Amino acid sequence: MPHPEVTPRSDAAGALPDAMRAWRVTRLGEPAEALSLDTVAVPAPAAGEVLVKVAAVAANFPDVLLCRGEYQVKPELPFSPGIELAGVVAAVGDGVAGLAVGERVVGSKIGVLSEYAVLPASDVWRAPSALSDAEAAGLTVAYQTAWFGLHRRAALQPGEWLLVHAAAGGVGLAAVQLGVAAGARVIGVVGSDAKAAVAREAGAEVVLVRGSDDLAAGVKAATGGHGADVVFDPVGGAAFDASTKCIAFEGRIVVVGFAGGTIQTLPAGHVLVKNYSVLGLHWGMYPRVRPDLIDVARTELTRLADAGTIRPVVDHAVPFEQAPEALTALASGSTVGRVVIELTS
Repeated sequence: MPHPEVTPRSDAAGALPDAMRAWRVTRLGEPAEALSLDTVAVPAPAAGEVLVKVAAVAANFPDVLLCRGEYQVKPELPFSPGIELAGVVAAVGDGVAGLAVGERVVGSKIGVLSEYAVLPASDVWRAPSALSDAEAAGLTVAYQTAWFGLHRRAALQPGEWLLVHAAAGGVGLAAVQLGVAAGARVIGVVGSDAKAAVAREAGAEVVLVRGSDDLAAGVKAATGGHGADVVFDPVGGAAFDASTKCIAFEGRIVVVGFAGGTIQTLPAGHVLVKNYSVLGLHWGMYPRVRPDLIDVARTELTRLADAGTIRPVVDHAVPFEQAPEALTALASGSTVGRVVIELTS
């Protein structure tokens, strides 16, 4: 669809169009059927908000769930999916300090799969200069999730064994890279032989293939019988069950999600007998409850990215017009790292 002919308006960013293209969910279903490319008004930032000219949107599994109506947040139809972006500040609302028009930023909020997006200033931060737009777009959700899971919830220590499920996915690769950065010894679990190389390149010392390897036995063998000190589990189901069989004394299992489709069931008696902990992680609570910790995480992630220690892995990028294809590819489970939707100027 061609870009609409619109009349510019003047504001803090200079001339901005009155209208933009936005992908919107107009009916619930799979992304290819649910999404419509519409022309809508460019929003204006209210007090405490910023308007971002979007450069790249990283696809996330919650985008697929939003299209299906299966996410815990259910916006009223029609709505735009997209939960994290990289772009440039185009305008700022009253009371915004520390962010200026023209600054390159990353941020997270439902509804950013459009040419412009309004976000609370607190949900936006400066993009690390070492990362491209496509890479930076995938930094906010996955890496903050992994950082809080490993450091805030599990208190991962140097030299400990870290078991990461879905280690070739977006959040899994973030956990592998951050685990290595923390001095841990990382065991990655992937869904196929083809994905194993990606986990190894990210720093996993040992890689096990789900469905081919005995996960519990593999972890015990790799660790000399010690087991995993920390488990990062965004999968649930059989992955969680295997983790309970190879968790170390005083180990910590961090429940991040259940992308495998089966919610983890806590075996309280087993937790007691083996003396381990099961910790929940809902990263989305931290911006509201402990925003000070969000600042700590962002500072550390920026430092690690600029040092080249962490770098989001981009499986492939598609143009804005092919956004439904990006979400379909993500839903298939065949991708590694991030699928990114790019916008051109």
